[in-house]
Amino acid sequence: MKIAIPVDEKTLESNVCVSFGRTPYFLIYDVETKDSIFIDNGAAASTGGAGIKAAQIIVDNKADVLLTPRLGENAAEVLKPAEIKIYKTITGSAKDNIDAFIDGKLPLLDEIHAGFHGHGGN
Repeated sequence: MKIAIPVDEKTLESNVCVSFGRTPYFLIYDVETKDSIFIDNGAAASTGGAGIKAAQIIVDNKADVLLTPRLGENAAEVLKPAEIKIYKTITGSAKDNIDAFIDGKLPLLDEIHAGFHGHGGN
């Protein structure tokens, strides 16, 4: 199983980034092999549609699960056909969230916001 997480830095100790679409990097963590790869988020510099482009990165990297503090509806629509489950992160590092997910302590993210649509926000 592969877990995707938006992170501020290329380390397991990094904080989870509060912005999914504008995160600098995505961590892809393989639960079986315990391998971590970090992917630059090319969507971060987009003038619009960053969430959609970022979601496609998650799909392209064959993640099974996304751990994120929040997610826009357009990004969620990209993830749904790929059957990627979305869980809400807790305060802490990427590693803290991976451990919490594995322990079954993270809730499904059920509040999908309308998105910021070109407002340059998070």
